[in-house]
Amino acid sequence: MTRLLMKGNEAIGEAAVRAGCRYFFGYPITPQSELTHYLARRLPEVGGLYLQAESEVASINMVYGAAGAGARVMTASSGPGISLMQEGLSFMAGAELPCVVVNLMRGGPGLGNIGPSQADYAQATKGGGHGDYHMIVLAPNSVQEIMDHTRRAFDLADQYRNPVMVMADGIMAQMMEPVELEEDIKIELPAKPWAATGTAYHEGRNVINSCFVIPEEMEVVNLRLEKKYQKMRQSEQLCDGYFLEDAEIVLVAFGTASRLCRSVVDKARQRGIPAGLIRPITLWPFPYDFIGEIAGKFKCMLAVEMNMGQMQEDVQLAVKGRIPVYHYGRLGGMVPVARDILEEVIKLYSGGADR
Repeated sequence: MTRLLMKGNEAIGEAAVRAGCRYFFGYPITPQSELTHYLARRLPEVGGLYLQAESEVASINMVYGAAGAGARVMTASSGPGISLMQEGLSFMAGAELPCVVVNLMRGGPGLGNIGPSQADYAQATKGGGHGDYHMIVLAPNSVQEIMDHTRRAFDLADQYRNPVMVMADGIMAQMMEPVELEEDIKIELPAKPWAATGTAYHEGRNVINSCFVIPEEMEVVNLRLEKKYQKMRQSEQLCDGYFLEDAEIVLVAFGTASRLCRSVVDKARQRGIPAGLIRPITLWPFPYDFIGEIAGKFKCMLAVEMNMGQMQEDVQLAVKGRIPVYHYGRLGGMVPVARDILEEVIKLYSGGADR
């Protein structure tokens, strides 16, 4: 293993290369730009292709073409760029094409700003494009996890023939931490007999399509996709717990907010407050099962987010009304402060907080 100091954006790029990604189509946007810069240099070194598209609309459609030919392919953006990709993502989900999309979130709505945010949660987890579709959404909380989950995202995309999103905020894109890299890279790519590679590679023609004009045929496709999504729900829920054994108040947070909340739990326990933390790692499928199984042990939960409470709704669904779920958040590129979160925890423990 080699230990290096890497920026989050660089770790994503290197992880993609080590996962066998050889094609990137995208457009620079703060706070994602270092990722495109890294891949513009790195991909040609391994025989890959970096192409800066004229827009995010163009880039996601280029991803569609490369994925349809069986390549491991990625794009990345932030805020407004991810919004422009929504039609293409729906097309790819409907055509069952694997790809990895990275969203390094910034403040919004609208053009917003370049501050870190988690305001794209609902867009990613509820399907920002049209139609009944889902993407697996992974939420790392360190540069090492950014690398690990980016590599995992390519495997999940191929396994389910579906777009997978790696979602972090601008802080994680820009911060630097040590990461461990394997010395020998072993890339084993799965066979893709469904790809549009021509009759020289297989008998007959493969047609990749998401347009089904006859309603009965479209319904059959939707039902088949729903079976796949159900399998994802059953197999891919992932989260992490901290001090849950004796906790009475449990914080729920992902990404940068979860790092702050871990510190808050430690400070709360120093004051004699039995706090704990649940960190969803898959935002879709959300870890409903884990939270639902243990929710009855606690007095309440506090969803801590860098948005207006988008994840809070999923936590409420998970607990099924058995305990109250509160929310604390900062907006527009503002980052919660551990001291303020701790004050909220103290209020809840003393019974002085509003739901």
